[in-house]
This record gives sequence, structure tokens and C-alpha cells, in this order.
Amino acid sequence: MSRLASGGRIDRARPIRFSFNGSPYRAYHGDTLASALLANDVRVIAHSVTYERPRGVFSAGVEEPNALVHVGHDTMLRATQVELFDGLEAIGLNGLGRLSAEPDAGRYDKVYAHCEVLVVGGGRAGITAALDASQTGGRVILVDEQAELGGRLLGAGWSDWLDASLATLHSQPDVRLLTRATAFGHYEQNLVLVAQRRPGGGRLWQVRAKRIVLATGAHERPLLFANNDRPGVMLAGAARTYVNRYGVAPGTRAVIFTNNDSTNLVAADLKSAGISVEAIVDVRAGEAVVDTGGDEEGLRSVLIGSLRGPDATREIECDLLCVSGGFNPTLHLFSQAQGRLRYDQGLACFVPDGALPNVDVVGAATGDLGGRGQGTIMPYWVVPGDGRDWSTHFVDLERDVTVADVRRALSTGMQSVEHVKRFTSIGTGSDQGKTAGINETAIVATQLGQPVDAVGVTTFRPPYVPVLFGLMAGRNRGDLFDPIRVTAIHPWHVGHGAVFENVGQWKRPWYFPRHDEDTEAAVLRECHAAREGVAVMDASTLGKIDIQGPDAVEFLNRMYTNAFDTLKVGSCRYGLMCKADGMVFDDGVVMHLRPDHWLATTTTGGAAAVLDWMEEWLQTEWPDLRVRLTSVTDQWSDVAVVGPRSREVVSALFPKLAIDAQSFPFMAIREGETAGIPVRLHRITFSGELAYELWTPSWYGLKLWEAVMVAGEPFGITPYGTETMHVLRAEKGYIICGQETDGTVTPQDLGMSWIVSKKKPFIGQRSHRRSDTARTDRKHLVGLLPVDGNQLLPEGAQLAQQPDAVVPVKMAGHVTSSYRSATLGRTFALAMLQGGRERLGSTVHAPLNGHVVAAIVTEPIFYDKENTRRDS
Repeated sequence: MSRLASGGRIDRARPIRFSFNGSPYRAYHGDTLASALLANDVRVIAHSVTYERPRGVFSAGVEEPNALVHVGHDTMLRATQVELFDGLEAIGLNGLGRLSAEPDAGRYDKVYAHCEVLVVGGGRAGITAALDASQTGGRVILVDEQAELGGRLLGAGWSDWLDASLATLHSQPDVRLLTRATAFGHYEQNLVLVAQRRPGGGRLWQVRAKRIVLATGAHERPLLFANNDRPGVMLAGAARTYVNRYGVAPGTRAVIFTNNDSTNLVAADLKSAGISVEAIVDVRAGEAVVDTGGDEEGLRSVLIGSLRGPDATREIECDLLCVSGGFNPTLHLFSQAQGRLRYDQGLACFVPDGALPNVDVVGAATGDLGGRGQGTIMPYWVVPGDGRDWSTHFVDLERDVTVADVRRALSTGMQSVEHVKRFTSIGTGSDQGKTAGINETAIVATQLGQPVDAVGVTTFRPPYVPVLFGLMAGRNRGDLFDPIRVTAIHPWHVGHGAVFENVGQWKRPWYFPRHDEDTEAAVLRECHAAREGVAVMDASTLGKIDIQGPDAVEFLNRMYTNAFDTLKVGSCRYGLMCKADGMVFDDGVVMHLRPDHWLATTTTGGAAAVLDWMEEWLQTEWPDLRVRLTSVTDQWSDVAVVGPRSREVVSALFPKLAIDAQSFPFMAIREGETAGIPVRLHRITFSGELAYELWTPSWYGLKLWEAVMVAGEPFGITPYGTETMHVLRAEKGYIICGQETDGTVTPQDLGMSWIVSKKKPFIGQRSHRRSDTARTDRKHLVGLLPVDGNQLLPEGAQLAQQPDAVVPVKMAGHVTSSYRSATLGRTFALAMLQGGRERLGSTVHAPLNGHVVAAIVTEPIFYDKENTRRDS
């Protein structure tokens, strides 16, 4: 065992059993699979993809190119990132992973988040940035790929500062700390995608940040020499991490090979762990590791030679070679966001060249490598071999690409580092070439006789780390981005227990249950109130388009199927609108307010589409018309007072206003004021009952609603929701666009030829003359009365002519609306039925699950066909 007797952040009181390649092992809570295997003296983790050479642990983090393993359904994980748990079973990869034929039982989801500051990286620089940002009071999110925040500090003895800083961050209500979360893509407008590992699955975070702080640190890179891929060859910083953080000795006899000062502390830490440091080989002193010796189990010795002449080499036995060629600032996200890089000769690495809007780079990612202890560095990349070939100088360990491959690419005439990348596949592995990229650049530069900065680097593209397909396909969690729209009266509805439904983006009261009423009981009660007494509804969500200009009448005549020339100021008219194919698009009431001033209402869900449709015609086809359109949906509150006693309520509110049937007839408009509230009154109905719609600027909306409730209290006024509205209008045979229509229905299909003008042109008129729209067997709007008056037809149910037709059955139509009516004392429905007007009195059948519902075809108006109640 190579587990140290003490030290590290592992919990030695919590032992763990796991297996690797079928063999059982023991470790501790807090271990990664890599540290646990090293602690159990397992040196060979996998075999390379092309040459099947044995490979061991090379790093301690996300940059690992060698130690690839298969765990459960995850076919290619880095042992350096796999957190150990009791019972874990892992297999080292020999070549590529294999997909499992079993379904992935993992749970994946997606979350969308916004913040003022997103900090990427949980090391000292990232934590400091988060502390500063948290003082502003804004929302802060800090993400880090490791299981614990702290980065290198976890093994560097900064526990007091780290604990105090994290305690401060945890105490801030608007600070969110995400661990095991890797930011892998930086897109336009500061959108960052974050993959978070979770037990049994994962979560994809899509974070939109006002400002991003990239504290992504730096990756140590290797020096290249012959046979530099043997198990036991490891980045120097990684060896130190295994000693200090995991309490593991990654070897017994070590050699350190470096070109910078960062390895000074490595030697001290290895010695304190009882590891013998056999030699420190520094290219700045003119020496280098030129080759290694070993077998299938890994490194056995290194061959050291002089860089200044053909002096004799010396061989040193060892089982650990700690290598450091300097550090590369981790600038993948910065570069993905179109940040430019420049080569810094003094640091021997690429650093940010200028700033990005609303993006800050801090810490080692800027090239501040003091924390890494790099100090003086001698840029050095490849140690010459014995002159025979370069086939064991591995540049990209995961892809098994060597210096010989790069030289071969250049020999074909390639000069671009991008072309060399594609020819050799350097940087295209799952590690994205994190330890290979700049070495490729340096080799190309050397071979071409160019400076490193002239060659540049390859393009950084997302993802920074591999992302599971399951993560991208996961379910969405949390609130949607759709705005939630509420009316000015919404607080009253909430306070009185309304049950809401979504209509477009609006929250509309669906019904107002009392006590323990269910939906059906509440709706029957509300319908009864509207038919027999007085009821009130918040109709503010109707779309409202203000139309002004001297050509407004001509514009309306072209948009709607009916004409508005004769509509007087102070009056309303129902209007129907078609698309160019002659199919019904939307409907509403058009109000003539002043000579050149009109207002059109639309369906709640169709407001935006109708305004867009109107603007399209005005701007592209009729730019000569002097018309201006303005959406005023949010500017008006609409309180609909409905029922035979509605006149008494309105009279109480407007005692000076003559509202008898003659003075205030159907479809008339009046102006009034009640309790200081300006109100525009309309004699409009969508229920078939005597009704008034009271409009007021939205800031008076709640006050007007409350005034109506007070005035209506002696009459038992009852608030009602959209479900009751649907029942009332369906009893009357009023359509709802989008429910009775589906883009294939003409006005004639709905029995509304009366609203289609034959005297003036309008959009869709020509299509009504097509033979298809004139067919007699088109679907017509009809009513249905189930033979069993207690049976409720499902909306959307298909209709057949015969109850026992053989499958497949040719369907004759479908149910569009279906309700239980308090007024009718039974169920009823509306339907689109083929040749429906010719089938009145016949029976149709709705095949359902295991039974058939028979219904009699009727006219679509079930209530007050003569409009006696409407006009009372």
C-alpha cells in the first residue's frame, strides 16, 4: 500500500470498498478513483488507443489524458474526477469505450439561472472574486469542477482562510455555490453552460450573467522526451496533490524533471512523505531526461543526458518521474468568447490579449503564475532522442500522437497549426488536448523556424469537457422564461381563492371555488349566477389594438370580412378576420371612438399575432394608408358585468347615466364616472345575457372591480372564471378562435356567411371562391346532444357515422367544445362535422376507450336563439 500514515483530506474513519478490473480494493471517503488506485499500488489504469501502450495516472484533474475508465453507463471517465463511493465498479479502458445496450437509468435535468456575477473557478482567485461580488448585493454564482471549493489550496495549508471565506459566502443569501460543476461553453451575451455531476445523473445549468469572472487557473504541461508515456510519469504538481490532498505516495523513488521553479516545493513535499528524490534534472542546468526505461508495469528508470554536448548519459532507477514544463493559463472559455491571445516569451505561454466586454480574467488565467511558483522558466519543449526517430515522443497522450506524426504532417507541406491538428488529431480527444496544445505549437514553430507566437494556437471550441447526451436531453426544471402576465385585478383573485389557468402568457382565473367545491360544482354555480342573477368577470386580458388615422376605416374594411363604413362613432361591431387562404384567423369587437380613432379587440392568446399581421400588411402591402397601430392591451382593465340583474348593478354605479335598453342599446358605447373612476361602458356580451363591459385605465382596474363587487353585493354578484365563460358562450353558439377553428375552417364552415361582405374586398376573399372552400362536404359547425345527457364527450373526440364500424374507421368530424350545462340540465357539445348542416337530427358516434357515445346532431345554438335576453 502507498497510503501515507497520515495527512490528506480523506476521511480515514469512512473506509470504502470498490473494485477495478474485477479486483477488490479499499480506500477512503474523499478519494478519487485515481488516488485510490495509486494508494493500492495500481499503476496501469488503461492502454492507449492506437499503440495499446500501458498508461497510468498523469495528472490530478480534468486535464487527465491517460487514466480513462468505464463506470456503469459512463463509458469514458477520468479516474482523476471519479469520486469514490462504496461498491463502485470500474474498468480501465483499453482503446475506446463501449456503449451499454442497457438504458441509462440516470436522472438528468436542466436549470436556467441569471445572475449579476458568475465566477468560474473555485480557487483562491475565484473565491476572492466571489467575496468581492457578494458585497454588492447582487446575485452571485460560483462554479467549480471539483467536489470541494479551494482548488490548489486544498493541499497547500490554507485551511483557515479557506474555511472563513467559504463561511462568508455561505452566509450570503444571493450567493450560490456549485461544486462538481464544470463551465464548458461560453456563448454570446455571456451565456455560460455548466455541466454538474450529481448522484445518479447530472444537471445542465444555463447561466446568463451580467458579468463573468474567469478564475480558471492554469494547467501544468509536460516536457517531451522518448518514452514519456510510461505509468509513473506524472505532472509534478499532480504528484504533490496526491501527497498533500489524498495522503498517497505516487512512488517510492522519484526523479524531478523541470524547466522552472515550481518544482522546488515538490521535492520538499515528496521527501516529507518518505519518497526518495533520486535526482532533480533541470534543463536550465543543461541536463534533461532523454529517455525512460520500464516494462508493462510502468517506469523503472530514467536516462539523463547533457543538452550541451555529447557527454555520456547516466541511468537512475526510479518509479516516479515528476515533470513540469511550465503552465498554460486555462483560457478556453475566454477564447470561446472571441477573446484574443498573445504569446508571452517571459512566461512561455499564451495569455489574454486585451479585455472582453463584461468579462474579467483573474489569477493564474491572466498569466500571474506566482501562485504556481513558476518563477524563472526556460522555454523548452522537446528533448532530442537518440536520433533514430521520434515515434515515442508522445505529444498527445490520449490520441497517441507523437512528434514523428507532427513532423510527418509538416513534411507534406502543411504550415498551419490547424491543419496539423486535423492531420494528426492532436487535441481532438476527450481531453481537448489540455496538456498537448502548446507543445504542438512549439514543435511546429521549431520545425518551421518561426517564433511560437507566429504559429499561434488552434481554435478553442466548446465543450471544454465531454458532455453526456443525457444531460442535453434532460428535463427542464424551475420557472420558465415566459413572462407571466397578470391583470391589475389579479391580487383580488388571489385573495379570493381563484384557481388559475394559463391563457397565452396570462394568468386568468379559471373558477372561484367556495369551501370544498370541486371544479364542476363551482362552474355550475357560477353559470347559474350569470343566467339568473348577476356575475362578474375580469376580461382585461383581451387583446386591444388602438387604430388611428384618416384611412383607418379603409384599413379595417380590408382586414375584416365585414364592413365598418356605416359604424357610427360611439358604437361597436363584431368583426371576423381571415388569413389569405380564406381560413378564420381571429375575431373580436371593433369600437368606433372618434372620427379617425378606432379600437379593435382580439382573442387573449392572439393579440400579438393579430398586431403582427396588421403591421405586416400596413408596412409591406399598404404603405400608402395613413394608419397607426398601438397595442394597448395592458393599458385598459375590462370588467364584464353579466346577467339579467347586471343593469341594476351598473345603474347603481352610474346613477346619472341612462342605461335602459333604448338609451343604451346593444353594441353602444358610453362614457361615465363612478367614485372618481373614469369608465367607458360597452353593451357587449360573450355570454348571450344582458351584459356590460366596463373599461378603465388599468391603474383604476382593481378599484373599479371592488366598486362593482360592492354595488353588486345586494344582488349576490358572483365572480366567475374562464371555464364558466366557455360554458356560457358555447350554450349561445359563440365560437372561440383556436378552439372551434384550427386554420382549416372558413367563416362559411362556421355558419357565419352573414359576416362575409360581398360588396368590398378583404384579405382571404378570393380564397372563398375556390372550389375547395365551396365543397358541400366540408366540416360544418354543429351542436351535439349526447343521447345520455349525463355523458360528457371529451373535447377532441373523433366522430363516426356508425357505432360499430370496422377499424380503421373513417372519421366524420371531431368535438371542439364540450360542457355540462346548468341551464340545459345536461351535457352538450360543439363539433365540426362533415356536411354537418345536412345532418341535423341524425346520430353520430364517438368511439372512446371501450365504449361508444351516441349524440344527436343539432344546430350550434342551444340558448336564447332569438336574442331576447341579450337585448332585454
